[in-house]
Amino acid sequence: MSANRANHTVKLMCKVLKLSRGGYYNWLKRGESDRARKDQDLVKKILHIHLETKGIYGAPRVHAQLKKEGHKLSKKRVARLMREVGICGVTRRKKWRTTTRNPKERPAADLVDRAFTASRPDELWVADITQIPTNSSKFYLAAIIDVWSRKVVGWATSTQMPAELVIQALEMAMERRGYPQGVIHHSDQGSQYTSQAFKSRCKQRGVRISMGSVGDCYDNAMAESFFATLECELLNLVQKFRGPKDAGIALFEYIEGFYNTRRQHSRLNHLSPVQFEETMAS
Repeated sequence: MSANRANHTVKLMCKVLKLSRGGYYNWLKRGESDRARKDQDLVKKILHIHLETKGIYGAPRVHAQLKKEGHKLSKKRVARLMREVGICGVTRRKKWRTTTRNPKERPAADLVDRAFTASRPDELWVADITQIPTNSSKFYLAAIIDVWSRKVVGWATSTQMPAELVIQALEMAMERRGYPQGVIHHSDQGSQYTSQAFKSRCKQRGVRISMGSVGDCYDNAMAESFFATLECELLNLVQKFRGPKDAGIALFEYIEGFYNTRRQHSRLNHLSPVQFEETMAS
């Protein structure tokens, strides 16, 4: 296994990726043509990438990572090799709705109109809330994403869903981004976002509030997309956490240790949000 063995044994990789060791070694024993030998080396690298991303990356992102490492090969070849050893990336499922509207509170106007584009950082943020499944209690995550870089700039968790939850996420975003003035904060019309407490905090921080229409996921599509990715790449792999503490640790590791810093985004030329921001700043 050469370089890959230095980090992961065949036994460990096959166990984590749910592969048959016999099938893997049978694959290695195929014809020793030059292309076959190159394919064997590529499979070792593909398995390493797949393991490092906890089985999340499919052929497109594995291909992009291999290109970053200097390998010249087609996406079709990567997909073929992944099929031959029996691995694939994870796929999304539809997110369930968490927030509910308070008819007594007047929502803000829609300043975005489904145009989820930004030419600079902290021009447009999108936000939403989702429920994280645990065995002991309900647990919620509120997140704010910068449209320009796809970075999660603010997030907060709680066993309840008061307005304070989204205010905490806003405060994290403001502090981390240096308190930008005039940023648009776009969300659905959930009661947390239409609350007077949240509106007052936004006014205090110089944040412009925007809200999509009721019951239309396309009006907050980018935030919905992040939570669909979270469910696909983390929640589906765990099913349920033991409790809020375990869920909180896993969310921190995913958001700060993977999604923001390492996860490739096709819209960012297969860079992570942090890598994209650093590249644009240089």
